[in-house]
Amino acid sequence: MDLFVKAKSLGIQTEFLDGQGHRRVTDAAALKTILEALPLQPIRALLSEPVVLRSGLPGTSELSEAAKLPVEWKIVADGKTIAKGKASDRIIAWPDGLPFGIYRASLADAASTIEDVPLVVAPHQAFSGDFDRGWLLAVQLYGVRSIRNWGMGDFTDLENLIELASDLGADGVGLNPLHVLFDDQPGDCSPYSPNSRLFLNALYIDVERIPELPSRALTESMELTPRLRQSETVDYVAVAGLKWRALKAAFAAFKSKASLERKEDFAKFRAERGALLSHFACFEVLRHKFKTPWWEWPAEWRQPDDGKCAELREGADANEIEFVEFVQWNADRQLAACSALAKELGMRVGLYLDIAVGVQSNGFDAWNEQDAISRHLGVGAPPDPLNTAGQDWGLAGFNAAGLEQRSFEPFRQMLQASMRHAGAARLDHVMGLKRLYLVPRGFGAADGVYVPMPFEAMLAVTALESVANRCVVIGEDLGTVPAGFRDRTRDWGIWSYLVMMFERDEQGAFRDIDYYLPNALVTFNTHDLSTYAGWRSFGDLKLKRSLGIDPGESDDARWHALTMLDNVLRHNGIGNNTLYAIAEFLARTKSRLMAIALEDLLGVVDQPNVPGTVHEHPNWRRRMPLCIDEIAGSIDVKRLRAATRVRSQAAE
Repeated sequence: MDLFVKAKSLGIQTEFLDGQGHRRVTDAAALKTILEALPLQPIRALLSEPVVLRSGLPGTSELSEAAKLPVEWKIVADGKTIAKGKASDRIIAWPDGLPFGIYRASLADAASTIEDVPLVVAPHQAFSGDFDRGWLLAVQLYGVRSIRNWGMGDFTDLENLIELASDLGADGVGLNPLHVLFDDQPGDCSPYSPNSRLFLNALYIDVERIPELPSRALTESMELTPRLRQSETVDYVAVAGLKWRALKAAFAAFKSKASLERKEDFAKFRAERGALLSHFACFEVLRHKFKTPWWEWPAEWRQPDDGKCAELREGADANEIEFVEFVQWNADRQLAACSALAKELGMRVGLYLDIAVGVQSNGFDAWNEQDAISRHLGVGAPPDPLNTAGQDWGLAGFNAAGLEQRSFEPFRQMLQASMRHAGAARLDHVMGLKRLYLVPRGFGAADGVYVPMPFEAMLAVTALESVANRCVVIGEDLGTVPAGFRDRTRDWGIWSYLVMMFERDEQGAFRDIDYYLPNALVTFNTHDLSTYAGWRSFGDLKLKRSLGIDPGESDDARWHALTMLDNVLRHNGIGNNTLYAIAEFLARTKSRLMAIALEDLLGVVDQPNVPGTVHEHPNWRRRMPLCIDEIAGSIDVKRLRAATRVRSQAAE
């Protein structure tokens, strides 16, 4: 079969208009690599897609024309049939009242064609939140300064930020992804390029909060942390060296001195996270042992295996495996304490956590879910006005066939891990629920294709976990968005992500207050865009030009934008254009959540990340100019409260 014909039969879009309106056709060699990297799609003769039963709507599915009637069906849960029936026409009427969850539907027609598909029973919509309008303090946690941390922000700093945000009237703190990275590669510090989205970055642990930490570990840290605290950027290598030595010392002491209560809680955590934690701990030990990508390991370890993991746990590596679990336990419990503090203070959102769009191909998730994650393909985006060459983020993403085979369990586990302590979660590049732009390794970003995902089922699973965890879901729906996509996500209760910097009409005028949707998070910028101070001072344009990057905007265009901003503010009776004026404008919108970046409150010029750079700019390393206890004294709290009073805790 011709490559392009085969791709079309799988719903793969090899020809499209990019963000600049240019027609793109995928290179044939690139397409061949893509098709070889994707798992075989199941042959669908009876149903075209997974079954989604949505609360409050009729539960029916239409059979294909190829189905030979009658068709017998049954619904299976944990290997047991819980319902069955027969369809004599082309409509299957599924039973009402099934508990929320994911099942398998098995079908057989009169010609003995047998088919098995996932069946998702979901709430009508995702969790909508139990508040009217609130706002969040958005923070890059690694960059937080304090007089006590070890050179980067940690979970104790987060508790202090929560208290600060509460005092300012905020309903929560928004954070960069907290996913675990590679502990032996601390220089690779992008929170959006994780080892796994299922576990936490150990460098955020406040090791001094671990009861068993020996005093000698504190003595060593006291010799080095003054320099690390004073640095303008995070020295991840030095911080990691200190923290991992301290964690190992704490673990050794825990083994011999821990209280019964602590040991019982550790056992409880291991039971909570179950096989996933066991697999992760084994993977980390194997990764350190073999020091190569997992696909180059000895054959017996290239696939996760419960039996082999059990052998590993009983052998010479048992202590190292338990150490990995000990670290994750401490990270989880410290983050849980932050969430509990937010609830205690009456914050209606608490923690707002970010979920990366993919994972490193040589990381745990890709090893643990080889059928559901395509390691040979990188998730990215086609060329657009901001990135004219397109983007390959170097991350492996889910694939439809593997997810359906696994009843969406890998996606569901990712959501559960991210929502575990969060009141709101942001799905980075939420368009990936409908389609992923995949780039084969070794090809340029312009040679990618759009590969479809089971959109309705992905939305249903998202709603299922959102309601179960009482966690609002915000979809980062920026960039090239498929037609009708936002209507569908909004119908499922997934909120939009509205960036004021982008919300302008064809003449460059900023959208007015009434334009913004209620179920949305609204913000002036993002971590990939200029800070407010940098934007007003043209600092972002100057920086990109100095790095040889096309800023995508002239100085004249920026002057025009500043004028347009003044116009919309004056139109709403806001007489100046400070950050507090922006906060007031956004606070008046109907959008139920608003985020204000800590960098903007402190007047920081440099943005956290400059897309298109790796070593040219200190991405994900910049630290705040002030310590936490100095922040309230450096901002105009009275003006901030006045600007946000219409949605502040203090207003109630």
